[in-house]
Amino acid sequence: MILSLLICIPFASAAVAFLNRNGSLRRLQLLLTAAVHFTLTLSTWFHQPAPVLGGWFALDAPGRLVLNVISGLFLTCALYSIAYLRREIPGKHRDMEEGMWFANAPEAIFVGCLLFVLSAMTLVSCSQSFGMMWVAMEGTTLGMAPLIYFHRHHRSLEAVWKYLLICSVGIALALLGNFLLAVSAANHGHGAIPLVLGDLVEKAGLLDVPWLKAAFIFLLVGYGTKMGLAPMHTWKPDVYSEGPAVVAALLSGALTNCAFLGILRIQRVCTAAGLQEFGQGPLILLGLLSMFLAGVFILGQSDYKRMLAYSSVEHMGILVFGLGLGGAGIFGAMLHALNNALAKPMLFFVAGNIREAYKTKSTLLVKGIVHVLPVSGFLWVAGFLASTGFPPFGLFLSEFTILRAALDSHHGILAALFLAFLLLSFVGMTTNSLRMALGKADPEIAGAPRREAWLSILPPLLLFVPLLVFGLYLPSGLQALLHAAAESLGGK
Repeated sequence: MILSLLICIPFASAAVAFLNRNGSLRRLQLLLTAAVHFTLTLSTWFHQPAPVLGGWFALDAPGRLVLNVISGLFLTCALYSIAYLRREIPGKHRDMEEGMWFANAPEAIFVGCLLFVLSAMTLVSCSQSFGMMWVAMEGTTLGMAPLIYFHRHHRSLEAVWKYLLICSVGIALALLGNFLLAVSAANHGHGAIPLVLGDLVEKAGLLDVPWLKAAFIFLLVGYGTKMGLAPMHTWKPDVYSEGPAVVAALLSGALTNCAFLGILRIQRVCTAAGLQEFGQGPLILLGLLSMFLAGVFILGQSDYKRMLAYSSVEHMGILVFGLGLGGAGIFGAMLHALNNALAKPMLFFVAGNIREAYKTKSTLLVKGIVHVLPVSGFLWVAGFLASTGFPPFGLFLSEFTILRAALDSHHGILAALFLAFLLLSFVGMTTNSLRMALGKADPEIAGAPRREAWLSILPPLLLFVPLLVFGLYLPSGLQALLHAAAESLGGK
């Protein structure tokens, strides 16, 4: 029942949002739906939801982790969206909101698509069927497109077309991976195995190994494209730079984890079939390549939103690198997925505040944030430190866990490369972020110090608190969930 409500409530609310012509009520509806979804998600900690449709939909440990990330982050996005929509919807569009059909109402499309994406991402986290997961992932792609194009600018149009083109190719490759997985599970004298995770893991020894290997490669590349792994990352800088701050936050913290979950699912099947080492090589290679290319592009970046996009590419590389190491590295990857889902959206929320105050995305023109926007300036510096792995933030703990896993498994060269690429990104992020925060503000660009709207600073503050806490203390329930997720993949 709970799983059905988690999926259906935001979907139904999206339909209502498209038809609702009152902007104030629509924003309230967005917030209430997010709060209800978050409450239902919290209830899964106390009562294990029953599987739905014969096990097609169920919450395992990795799915529960991703669901909590999605729901918590979406609540902060809903809060931020209220202030964002008030200042971003022009007066002429407000008139449309009150009296015209939804196709002409930008806010109706924005809120409706946000809620639809929430429903699709929830479906991803609950899907045990590879086919249904693919359908839900395609739904997130389609739902995100109007959100990216919200500003109706020619650069937004270019970004959304690049997003649709590249991610559609990735999704097509993932679909082919599902077909190959079906061939691997086809009748080989024992009867066809359903493409449901539990059945595939239970009967993994009956899978046709060559076809399973081919399925893994296609699913890795397909869902890796949605994650933004290099070299399939080229849509990410444009989309994160041109899309609204809320959209960039949702993409970087929630949707990337949905794609990562798809990779976790197929790696779990390979592990059950005795092919864990086969998957580790490509995962490590893509992880290190993503970290290296991200670091190179961060060094020469003059657009702070594109800088954050490349930082997201780096952290996606860290995730799959930890997964590829196996053992304790998988636990580190799970922990990193959680912490990155707090740090990166926090930075994008703050970037939205900076963009509103300075009217530019140039790292060369934005200076003195801590003086012009004191709270956002503090959060910008804190987010930069957290994102680059400084103690005592949670990302330091997860990166250290992955590094230790590399050393414990006697992969000294991989550990050295991991550290070198982290340092590369650190240098680039430090050069830009600290200059922006601590430099002398140009009065003609920034103006006088201003009072910040509480709805603009509350969401990043809500993400900052657990990001700091998780670096100092992991609650026992969360630690157990992370260990369960890692153990399901053969980790520690």
